[in-house]
Amino acid sequence: MSDRELDAAGIHDPALRSAYTRCRQLNARHGKTYFLATRLLPLDRRPAVHALYGFARWADDIVDVLDSTDTTEQRSADLDRLHRRLEQGLRTAHSTEPVVLALADTARRYGIDHQHFGDFMMSMRSDLSVTHYPTYADLRAYMHGSAAVIGLQMLPVLGTVVRREEAAPHAAALGIAFQLTNFLRDVGEDLDRGRVYLPADLLTAHDVDRDLLRWSRNTGRHDRRITRALTAFEELTRDVYRQAAPGIAMLDPVSRPCIRTAFVLYGGILDAIAEDGYTVVHRRATVSRRRRAAVALDGVVRVAAARARSRRSSRPAGFPQAGQPYDGAQLASQPVPVEVA
Repeated sequence: MSDRELDAAGIHDPALRSAYTRCRQLNARHGKTYFLATRLLPLDRRPAVHALYGFARWADDIVDVLDSTDTTEQRSADLDRLHRRLEQGLRTAHSTEPVVLALADTARRYGIDHQHFGDFMMSMRSDLSVTHYPTYADLRAYMHGSAAVIGLQMLPVLGTVVRREEAAPHAAALGIAFQLTNFLRDVGEDLDRGRVYLPADLLTAHDVDRDLLRWSRNTGRHDRRITRALTAFEELTRDVYRQAAPGIAMLDPVSRPCIRTAFVLYGGILDAIAEDGYTVVHRRATVSRRRRAAVALDGVVRVAAARARSRRSSRPAGFPQAGQPYDGAQLASQPVPVEVA
């Protein structure tokens, strides 16, 4: 993390600066798409975002690292230890664990509801024992803690031009949309972890079950029933993006480019999955470097103009206004500025 970011955020204590830097490293390593988008935020808000996402990635790694030799009991003990440190850190605003220290400091600075962190830890724990979800409603209950609360944690940092309660459902929906995208992209890897996040009722509607997915993963062979089920899950995910989109205009204007960029780039993952023929059971679909580079380069060229527009108007051109219909194609076709400071 650059000294400029930490100085702008008023973070001067050496231990805190080191803690935030650790979170930034976690975010950069694991969340390349969102890390890129985060660079659009004002300098003073970036450390808080890295703290929130760094903690989430750290907890998720306890549960999900494929090459770990830890048993379920060991992972459970690690989660228990992290949860205790989290609760103590939130209570005292201090911790010997750098990631918890940065998170507790961010929660204090922005007045983030501590319940969001408790809900998150509950969903992380369920990953140790829950391997499938009978219905989409069951999956949504899990995603409240694993994804929706991430959006809710972010709102105080991003700021809003409406009451926070009005923007909250859209922020929660965007967190869910991002996670649904990850679920679709990672079908094969999740199978290797022994988990299926695609709801059983959706799979059954297309004559698909875990055994068929496992067969396809093991043999590398395709099945039209799986493709139809994955297509249906993609359509469901795009609908959640549509629910989330109006919330972009409710954010502080200086925060909108960050979230809009994440919105477009994550949507690009869905596009890549479709273009790759829904082969996610066999391999992870990725947005090409050329496409990512084009988004970044176009943004670098246009960032000065974007800043000028934000000074002239609280609602920069191209963002859906609150209450107006969402045109996803129009939003996705517009250039995304990327700050390289």
